[in-house]
Amino acid sequence: MDQYIGKYLDDRYEILEKIGEGGMAVVYKAKCHRLNRLVAVKILRPNMMLDDDIRRRFHTESQAVAMLSSPNIVSVYDVGQFEGADYIVMELIEGITLKEYMQRRGGVLDWREALHFSTQIMLALRHAHGRGIVHRDIKPQNIMVLRDGSFKVADFGIARIMDSQKTLTTEAFGSVHYVSPEQAKGLSVDARSDIYSAGVVLYEMLTGQLPFDGDTPVSIALQHINSTPKPPRELNPRVPKGMEQICKQCMCARLELRYPDAKAVLRDLEEFRRNSEIVFPYADPWDPATKGTDCSPNSDRPQPTVPVNSTAVYQTDQEAGDEGEPEFESTGELEAYEAQQRKKARIIYTSAIVAIVGIIIAICFMLYQNFLEDILDTGDVYEVPSLSGMTVDEAKELIATELGGHFEVVISSNQYDETVEAGCIISQTPSHGSTTKSDLTTISVVVSSGVLEDDSVYMPNLIREDYRTAETKLENDYGVAVSYGDRVYSDIIDEGLIVSTDPVSGSVLEEGQTVILYVSKGPETRAVSMPNLVGMDRDEAEEALESIGLTLGDCVTVAGSRTTGEIIYQSVKYGSEADPGTVVHVQISDGSLSSGDDADSDTDSTESSGSTSDSSATQTSATPVYEILVPLHTSDESAGTTPTVSVTINGEVVLNMTYAEDATQASTVYSGEISDIIVLIDGVQTNVFTCEDISE
Repeated sequence: MDQYIGKYLDDRYEILEKIGEGGMAVVYKAKCHRLNRLVAVKILRPNMMLDDDIRRRFHTESQAVAMLSSPNIVSVYDVGQFEGADYIVMELIEGITLKEYMQRRGGVLDWREALHFSTQIMLALRHAHGRGIVHRDIKPQNIMVLRDGSFKVADFGIARIMDSQKTLTTEAFGSVHYVSPEQAKGLSVDARSDIYSAGVVLYEMLTGQLPFDGDTPVSIALQHINSTPKPPRELNPRVPKGMEQICKQCMCARLELRYPDAKAVLRDLEEFRRNSEIVFPYADPWDPATKGTDCSPNSDRPQPTVPVNSTAVYQTDQEAGDEGEPEFESTGELEAYEAQQRKKARIIYTSAIVAIVGIIIAICFMLYQNFLEDILDTGDVYEVPSLSGMTVDEAKELIATELGGHFEVVISSNQYDETVEAGCIISQTPSHGSTTKSDLTTISVVVSSGVLEDDSVYMPNLIREDYRTAETKLENDYGVAVSYGDRVYSDIIDEGLIVSTDPVSGSVLEEGQTVILYVSKGPETRAVSMPNLVGMDRDEAEEALESIGLTLGDCVTVAGSRTTGEIIYQSVKYGSEADPGTVVHVQISDGSLSSGDDADSDTDSTESSGSTSDSSATQTSATPVYEILVPLHTSDESAGTTPTVSVTINGEVVLNMTYAEDATQASTVYSGEISDIIVLIDGVQTNVFTCEDISE
């Protein structure tokens, strides 16, 4: 048994199981009892602990990486020692490596997936490089793919710990396929080395092959220095020209012509995302004929060439000057942006708690209505009398004289009975002993026709019987065949029960005759037109829905540009037909995306000027609101699954949810101009979605 399993590190981290190991450390799944969460603990191997320089670097680099805070980087929580063993505590990731993901996908990824994944890798590198941390070992084995399709880069700073060894041994065989030329030469490295390695990862995603391979790490490293790989489009003609240009520029062996930083790569990825037929203006850095030519992707280069017939994946009313991924000129601006993102996350978390509390309240209300209301209600209760054996006239007289007239008797049918005298009641509905609060309750009775005087077989009364039971009775007891007429709507007979028969009850049946049964479809639903709830508050929406027989469902507060408390999205589209009882879910603006003053200041200024609220309404409606609809189960392979849908708009995840097997579509809304949308279903990007402006 492993020496660490079952132990507590610093009386805090309980080691549960081993989940991985590498050349320098072993990784365990553990539980942090102080914060009650699962974590990953990486413990240095014993042979590494003998090197004081490695141990020092291990602590220094781990503490530096712990300062990183990006959704695309595996977080480091703690660094410590236990019984002479050095360890770091990290975020526990439930997912697979990019290497495993590519293997499951057959090696080659669609260029749209490669674009999405490369963007997330560059976002992680931009964040780390901005804080002076270079990864030095970017490869698919160090990149985790989560269930929602997002990426997290692991092991930042760890490769630097191994720099003191500076040998290309078998341990380095996996990493040498992605090593930059300057690393292979043993020179100092900077952010551009990570750009090169990320370019190799992109190359592998697009082609399913590594750019260089060999029998030894040294032979592969020499190819990075001296050779040029086959162009991606030569191996996979489906790769767009612009994507190949980005890959080549990342993998440029000439350091001065390579992308200078991740920000520059993101800029080109964004331009390519906007138009996949784009052709960038710089020369091919892999072509020997361009030696001495300016191939660098300078920030002040001319605009790229865009073919006239190019089309976008989606359409919005965005202006030509809109930016996609936000760019920052300083670390302070970046930190301010990330603080805003964390604020949005807290808003979503708070909204989720409010929604859960609302659901609990709704359940309690339903329990009260269905079970407790009758118990707690102190109104008059009437017990249904027993009418069996009486004539109809006797029953009516009993009700009128002794029961205060709270019941009425209606004959539902007549049938022959050997035990009950003709004209007397055989059975009744509701039954004797049940209770009612209604001031007038109808009792349906079956009246006896007496004893049959011949050997004829008569059609029984099957009204309100289950059609399956009736079919069995007719075939086995009466020897007749059964067929069915068209199902009919009924306001008084439940679905699946018999409404009428042909022949009718009491008719003589002949041997071999066919009896037709007509079965109820239940009450006919009359669809209503869905009103426009956008702009209403919660109470107004609830009143509007209840007036036409619909129900207000979940009310989730989200970031929006409308006034705080106003609805910006409804789950049933305005103007569509909805069945009575349909539950309509809404999203309510928190006002955080409004470009004007807050609601209070708007109100004060309106009151002080004595003007109407038209101007503020106009200002609010100036920000467009888009509804994104993603159809689910569009293929036979997806039927019977529970898909996870992720929608990212302008770099922000606005939807990440798993849907039931019978769900037909996923939907969300976004307030503000849209520059790009990424939609993933179970981690695979799709272009099958609609983006519609639903602003008033």
